Amino acid sequence: MKQVSRRTFFGSAAAAALASTSTPYITAAEAESHQARHTTFLDLQRLPDRVTYYSVRENDQPVVLRRDGSQWSASGVEVRTEVPGNGVDVFINAPATELTRIHLRWTTEVAPALLFMGDAWERSYGDLAWRTMVPERVMPWYFAAHDPASKVTHGYGVRTGAGALCFWQVDPAGVSLWLDLSNGGNGVKLGQRELYAAAIVTRPGRMQEHPGDAVTALCKLMCSKPRLPKGPVYGTNDWYYAYGKNTEEGILRDTELVVSLAPKAGARPFSVIDDGWRGNAGFPDMGRLAEKIRGRGARPGIWIRPTIAVAGTDERLLLPMKHWRSPGTDLAYDITIPEARAAAIAKLTQVVNWKYELVKHDFSTFDLLGQWGFDMGASPTVAGWNFHDRSRTNAEILLDYYQDLRKVAGDETLLLGCNTVAHLAAGVFEMQRTGDDTSGKDWERTRRTGVNTLAYRLPQDGTFCALDADCVGITKAIPWELNQQWMDLLARSGTGLFISPSPDAIGPDQKTAITEAFGIAAAGRSRGRVTDWFNNTTPTEWEFKAGGSYKTHTYQWADEDGTNPFPD
Repeated sequence: MKQVSRRTFFGSAAAAALASTSTPYITAAEAESHQARHTTFLDLQRLPDRVTYYSVRENDQPVVLRRDGSQWSASGVEVRTEVPGNGVDVFINAPATELTRIHLRWTTEVAPALLFMGDAWERSYGDLAWRTMVPERVMPWYFAAHDPASKVTHGYGVRTGAGALCFWQVDPAGVSLWLDLSNGGNGVKLGQRELYAAAIVTRPGRMQEHPGDAVTALCKLMCSKPRLPKGPVYGTNDWYYAYGKNTEEGILRDTELVVSLAPKAGARPFSVIDDGWRGNAGFPDMGRLAEKIRGRGARPGIWIRPTIAVAGTDERLLLPMKHWRSPGTDLAYDITIPEARAAAIAKLTQVVNWKYELVKHDFSTFDLLGQWGFDMGASPTVAGWNFHDRSRTNAEILLDYYQDLRKVAGDETLLLGCNTVAHLAAGVFEMQRTGDDTSGKDWERTRRTGVNTLAYRLPQDGTFCALDADCVGITKAIPWELNQQWMDLLARSGTGLFISPSPDAIGPDQKTAITEAFGIAAAGRSRGRVTDWFNNTTPTEWEFKAGGSYKTHTYQWADEDGTNPFPD
């Protein structure tokens, strides 16, 4: 090609400064990469080309809205859009219609060679991956698009704290954003208020940018004010060896172990009591136990399930049994009823008053929406039921509940959400579980749900919250050479590190490795990113840095027999 100055080719002085090197002219490869960046970026920083609504009145059949400037309307439903700069803000008015969803559609040619990665509704289940175009694929909250030719990664999403449960789809002819406005499994009754449903943001990728850094930058755009722990989070959680058969004696033994292996100065380890303590005679005084843990040099933490009702609760305070995908014996509070909400929140108030410094609250998405994330697909709830208060969307109900938990916890209690919606809880909770349970019984669960979810959600660490990719279940059932690598990865990734140490599986080798991992975690300086996530759903190649340049670490997640196709 004819030589062109870098300043002329890249346009503005600012762009030229970003692109400047010691070479005054661009190369053919640079020109091709720059062109690819701009031809593969999907322009969603404009009004959609088509807007459709679905409602109870129309039996969930699509109704196309007519456009008038930046507004779309039909049959008393109005969708108002604003383009403030980067992206589109979406507002909805429907004073007399029970809306279930809104579909926004951008018509644009999508390059067929792109690879796509989305997020999950709540935790992920070992199912995150970069994939070629799958038009029916549901990508909750955000998606990234990677161009293998130019190695540029673009990002698209909605800001955290949205008023709707949002997911994306991509096909050769365009991009869809679906806004689920349901209340339970029925339509929402907005009345006269205008709903601020979503704020769409986009980010074009940059040449020579690591894909993990590109997704991290997108996450920063989506969440302007993350709430983060005041220091590193590491320690013990008893679940993956005790599995609910725990006692005060065992908790104090675990506490003494982690304190003895933690650095003598700096951030203190947590000792977290998981499920099994409530109604257990082995725990005579929970407030006193928190004092004992603190007296041994650790920070006390505890697990609770606020949204499940206690036995004998008035059925008028409960959600209907049909809200469960698979009805069982559980009874869930309808937290839109003030008395039921107070009963749920009281469980947090109790442990805060006992002076527990970390509270892991669990099951709220399952309890309130009736199904696990892997069942949700395009419909986060089953049809045919609603909350007592019909005026709020499911997204608003969840976020309001999260904010009430935050008020009770105050600024001194760290909240760790498990089975919570990270995109709604960002900026509210300090910490979030990234995926389904790891295991102290079956290594395959840890490989699938631990390694996979950490790899693909690592960009959310420090941008949405601090991540907890779940524990290292140190038991005789799990090969130590595999568990040791998992613990090393957690420590070096900069995310939370919890071990579940079975007493009969802790020997000199384990103590040495735990001491090293705790030292890395407590320092709080190491950060990681993935290298081989385009071709391996449980990546083995990772890069870490602790103040300097990145260094590569290679892990081996399978033994000589390969992976187990029959997980527990």
